[in-house]
Amino acid sequence: MKTTLIEAAYLLEGFRGDEPILHRDAVLAVVDGKVAEFGERAALEARYPGAARLGNANTAIVPGFVNAHHHVGLTPLQLGSLDHSLEVWFATRLGLRSVDLRLDTLYSAFEMIASGVTTVQHLHSRAPGGYDGLMAASRAVLGAYRDIGMRASFSMAFRDQNRLVYEDDEAFLQRLPQEIRPALANYFAEFGSTLDEQGAVFETLFEELRGDDRLAIQLGPSNLHWLSDRALARAADLSERYRVPMHAHVLETIYQKEYAHKRAGVSAIKVLADHGLLNERLTIGHGVWMTSADIEACAGAGVCLCHNCSSNFRLKSGIAPVNRFVEKGVRVAIGIDEAGVNDDRDMLQEMRMVLRAHREPGIDAPAPTAAGVLRMAST
Repeated sequence: MKTTLIEAAYLLEGFRGDEPILHRDAVLAVVDGKVAEFGERAALEARYPGAARLGNANTAIVPGFVNAHHHVGLTPLQLGSLDHSLEVWFATRLGLRSVDLRLDTLYSAFEMIASGVTTVQHLHSRAPGGYDGLMAASRAVLGAYRDIGMRASFSMAFRDQNRLVYEDDEAFLQRLPQEIRPALANYFAEFGSTLDEQGAVFETLFEELRGDDRLAIQLGPSNLHWLSDRALARAADLSERYRVPMHAHVLETIYQKEYAHKRAGVSAIKVLADHGLLNERLTIGHGVWMTSADIEACAGAGVCLCHNCSSNFRLKSGIAPVNRFVEKGVRVAIGIDEAGVNDDRDMLQEMRMVLRAHREPGIDAPAPTAAGVLRMAST
């Protein structure tokens, strides 16, 4: 049994509301790589004689950070896709260089750990090859997190339509110049896994990870425009039957807001509610263009919101109404998304951006608190 005692001037146990629970001059005991307890120096030194020592009177200990929205290792910019508005950016990503999934996952995991991230929500966007291809990609990513020792919740994106633009794939193909159609048709076919195949991937991974103390599987109903009514119903049914969380990109851009009204005549949030997805198991990624009514509905349903500040800036999506979320009692998490503003996974930098980006004008205007942002990043 290997034991380490870490001395700290301040130890953050957690939060009571947004109030931090701080302990002065505490010592943390780590046994075989896991936090065992914390307390006064004398008591822990007596309980663990001969333990290795770390820290000093200038050390602060906080819970590990949670990157609640993550996709890839090397960033799109590093792989050849410049920052554009989201919809154009999707098209430029078709030409990204291919990299080894395991090494790619480890690359960003190293970066996350370096800035204090110990838990990640990995949302894998796509993989070719039907069921076998989806399973191979999933196992490569999960194996990387298992090897490095991070806690990870994994989902393979659930999607069955409108793979490139806000309309049917075949209708879009028919509007393209003839010489372009075959290549894009092949792409749609290569990444065109059926809902049955995608459901089987989730169920297989769920069974494989049952009882795992660091890795978990959840559902990724990717975005309203990527999901038919049948796919929405399938995601809601799987989440209910297996009692697993869901993470969905929702209202990231103004065009997605317009799409929802064109499709159903109501808000995207109302569509999700009508299909049984708006509940305490759902985390909404982005939510930039949510209305006051949307926020009220999410608060009432117990939905969590993941704020992706860097991504929203880089892809011209807008500024999410984070102060309104907090005011209405919506739980808010922080995700670095594809990159972070400096093409890295620096959670401390992301937290500073969240703290500064939402300081509304006016002496009495709302603004995030440092403690509130730290809570978003760690709980």
